Amino acid sequence: MTGKAGRMVAVVVTFNRLDQLKVTLPRLLESSAQVLEAVLVIDNASTDDTAGWLAAQTDPRLRVHRCATNRGGAGGFETGMMLAARDYDPDWVLVMDDDARPEPGALETFQSRDRSEAEAWAAAVYHPGGRICDMNRPSINPFWHREVLLRTLRGKGRDGFHLSAPHYAADAPTEIDGTSFVGFFISRAGLARVGYPDGSLFLYGDDVLYTLSLTRAGGRILFDPAIHFEHDFSTMTEEDRRFRPLWKSYYHYRNLLMVYRMASGPFFVLVLPAAALKWLAKVRHHKGEARAFTLYVLRALRDGALRRTGVDHDTVLSWDTTRAQDGGKR
Repeated sequence: MTGKAGRMVAVVVTFNRLDQLKVTLPRLLESSAQVLEAVLVIDNASTDDTAGWLAAQTDPRLRVHRCATNRGGAGGFETGMMLAARDYDPDWVLVMDDDARPEPGALETFQSRDRSEAEAWAAAVYHPGGRICDMNRPSINPFWHREVLLRTLRGKGRDGFHLSAPHYAADAPTEIDGTSFVGFFISRAGLARVGYPDGSLFLYGDDVLYTLSLTRAGGRILFDPAIHFEHDFSTMTEEDRRFRPLWKSYYHYRNLLMVYRMASGPFFVLVLPAAALKWLAKVRHHKGEARAFTLYVLRALRDGALRRTGVDHDTVLSWDTTRAQDGGKR
């Protein structure tokens, strides 16, 4: 018997993080087949031992799709969600990166009630130590909600339009406009309304653009604080405000500019110069790589403003003069 929410398939996108995948996949498969029908792992052409380890797994619910090239998180989610919908036609598709996973009982909590009041649901995401994961806090678009805009302009900053601790401690869900692809549940109806993520974005921002598009198209997204996910990420720490590796900053700022365009609409003419000044000022965190960082931001501003997402990934890598220190990882 399937849970009250309906049939569910999980999509996990992975690239060269086998240690993380070894935690995430078993965590998902702890849930019974009545809770989670299948797990689809999208292997973005990993060059470590990921393919061999996945081939050795025996759970019949596991399916692996190996991409010919690394398509980034955005390409992986586009591929995975399309395959999940086409081959399983589930009521719900659940998506996450390889370094994110449901806490024990989270999927059972989702399945414990009828979820048809919204076309998508977002989980509460925490660091392994229990602290709220800031990068995964759902948001309410201030340009669509006057009171949220005023709160943001009064000095609240990110806290003005992102959910905060009281929302995570609440007993009831909160309606949101945008969220991340960590613990994101989208229904068949949601997929029919908005389609699939834009794989050309490669990395970062594809989730927020996608969920804002769903809301703008008339879909409803709810944040449920009772569904807990863990995100063990290391791209940037609070102590060292740099992207690791540096080339990720290009995708972050380019795609974030496109998020700002969608969110702000006619106010984008004001948002663009403010964002440019703010991001360029972050060069202070990049001692020893200031020139490379500045060039990445300038290219991101150019391509984001033009909505140019066709830049080849190898080209982006070639701009990173610090990449040798990273060993060439994604």
